[in-house]
Amino acid sequence: MTTSQSTSLDDPTAADPVVEIRNATVRFGMERGESRVLDDVSLDLERNEIFGVVGESGSGKSMLASAMLDAVVEPGILDGSITYRPEAGDPIDVLGLTTNELRTFRWEEIAMVFQGAMSSFNPVRKIDTHFVETLSAHDYDVDEGMERARGLISDLYMDPERVLDSYPHELSGGMKQRTLIALSLILEPDVLVMDEPTAALDLLMQRSIVSLIEEIKEEYDLTILFITHDLPLVADLADRIAVMYAFEFVELGPTEEILQHASHPYTRLLLKSTPNLASPIEAMRPIEGSAPDPVNVPSGCSFHLRCPLADEQCVEVDPEAYSVSDSSVSVTGSDSDSDLSPDSDATSIPNSDAGDHVANCHYWEDAPETIPMTEEWDVEGIDAIDSAPGPSRTADPLVSMEDVEVHFETEGSFLDFFSEPDTVQAVDGISLDIYENDVVVLVGESGCGKTTFGKTAVGLQEPTDGAVKYRGQDIWDLKRSGGDGTMSFDTVRRALQIVHQDPGSALNAHRRVGTSLEVPLKRWNPELDGNDRKSRIVSLLEHVGMSPAEDYIDRYPHQLSGGEQQRVALIRAMLMNPDLILADEPVSALDVSLRVEMMDLMIELQEQFDTSYLFVSHDLSNARYIAEKTGGRIGVVYLGELVEIGRPEEIIHDPQHPYTQALRWATPEPDFEGGGMGGESPIREIDVPDPTDPPSGCRYHTRCPEAREVCTREHPEPNEASAAAYHEAACFRTDDHHEYWNSPSITDGGD
Repeated sequence: MTTSQSTSLDDPTAADPVVEIRNATVRFGMERGESRVLDDVSLDLERNEIFGVVGESGSGKSMLASAMLDAVVEPGILDGSITYRPEAGDPIDVLGLTTNELRTFRWEEIAMVFQGAMSSFNPVRKIDTHFVETLSAHDYDVDEGMERARGLISDLYMDPERVLDSYPHELSGGMKQRTLIALSLILEPDVLVMDEPTAALDLLMQRSIVSLIEEIKEEYDLTILFITHDLPLVADLADRIAVMYAFEFVELGPTEEILQHASHPYTRLLLKSTPNLASPIEAMRPIEGSAPDPVNVPSGCSFHLRCPLADEQCVEVDPEAYSVSDSSVSVTGSDSDSDLSPDSDATSIPNSDAGDHVANCHYWEDAPETIPMTEEWDVEGIDAIDSAPGPSRTADPLVSMEDVEVHFETEGSFLDFFSEPDTVQAVDGISLDIYENDVVVLVGESGCGKTTFGKTAVGLQEPTDGAVKYRGQDIWDLKRSGGDGTMSFDTVRRALQIVHQDPGSALNAHRRVGTSLEVPLKRWNPELDGNDRKSRIVSLLEHVGMSPAEDYIDRYPHQLSGGEQQRVALIRAMLMNPDLILADEPVSALDVSLRVEMMDLMIELQEQFDTSYLFVSHDLSNARYIAEKTGGRIGVVYLGELVEIGRPEEIIHDPQHPYTQALRWATPEPDFEGGGMGGESPIREIDVPDPTDPPSGCRYHTRCPEAREVCTREHPEPNEASAAAYHEAACFRTDDHHEYWNSPSITDGGD
């Protein structure tokens, strides 16, 4: 065992800290006891660094941000000290500021970018009003400030005049998030706190914004605290990373050190549980157990109940920060050979200049061997998964979509009464067959038409043109005619089900879990009495890990975690014995550490109920996991069109459409080997074109780095993309004899 290099914190000597947090604790008094949602956290935030804070939902990340700004809501109590050190002037005791001083401090010194950009704007006021009001409230010159606003918006790759003259709802999610970043920088703060700023965005927009954050950090000389639950995402951005568990830091160090030499069992398990594109899918495993209740955090090491290395010492002794890196030095005057014991009351604050890497674990030296990473994973049996045959596609399809179009007319204002309404081409000519026990995963950016197409496939949206058939019967003809004697529309409704992205809003808030689950059984299995229904519900709840089931039956949805709510929604769909389930982003709202567990459960239930899935996802890693483990396919959707489809091996390792390649680039992956991540962006424009006025020819040509003149006028049809079965792409580059190859490039980088 290595002794902790812990010292007194009375005289910090970190290179150039802009914010010093010492022993920050946030407490809430509750009827069942005291809830500690931040527990004795200390940190030096270095000037001009990007510092990443990573952890599961409820680990204390957002509370750390609130504490830094002294913005803990009542009746919360914040103890400790927060010191802000401006480049010029005396240090500022943040917790000693008056209300008026805090209001100024939170905009002019440290600014905040929240997760939900839409909720940060007044929906009935144009964007320019938000900037003007902010400048006026702080006595800034409005004309000069608005000129700066235009520069900020332009630096974030948007048209300033269009953005400033828009209402929030007229901007896409990515544009709103970038506009919020610009607003937070309008008063030229030194520090920017970003709380899950990309969580609600698709991966391509996430990656684009991460790249922009790096640019604005250099341009505006910022220090950034970046909070996220996605370690691979922030790893491509941060200089240092702190991993939070149970309201405290359990590991902290330079990003490269954390990725290549993670030493806390939780960090290693978190990395292993994150779906990615490179690792064998059998090596991705969920973290067993759940995070502790803030009112009842275990004694000793808070992770010991879930840790494979835990022993009696872990139960009894709370580990302090052990030095992992050889170059570690203490923050204050003691020598590096300090013999303070690991259960000392002092806390080690890593100095980023010294490259410190610390882990709060008694057995950090044993963690790499006990929890091996990529190069040591046992991949036996992976070949069998790669060669999974999937469903038979020679039989008749279960659901067949033929040239499906779904167009919506936009709602205009009163002044638009005499003009033609704009038409959104949400789905434009997609054909797809889904078979018995099949899995198809649709991926693409927000607004590309994935969900609309999925709802059309299960009969929740009538197509504008084309046909949707269930077992050979046009389902909308069935609805209009009432059925042909062999099948009715009610049969279709039972056979085609949906699991929504947000189970909290999909479940009736006023019904207990047991009551909600009884509804489909009462309608479709009237022969079952109350005891039979309860028995079946209890069995399924136990099967999905909600035990004791009798306890969960009597709970309301708000008394369940996000993962538990999604399990209930999935059970409710399965109780209909459906043939096909549309799973609309079923794991996107869950922590990355829970996604593999939920996807494994869905695959298990598919096998048990002999159902097919049509998944919708913006995450290529999740798509790969589901499709590869089931022998399914991945379909890539862009602006209402299916631009590529194939088995996951081809889509991930041999993508043929430039848009698929862009999604591949945008998918963050942990860099265990130190070979570097990222690379130059393969897209020319960040934002998706307006779906009411899609580009002519190939719809992707405005963003494609390989676009040529012919792409602007000729529309590519699906073509065999490789020798692999079921692999098609709608791109001229898949045809060696197309005129594309002799057409002039319209990009600087075209070949």
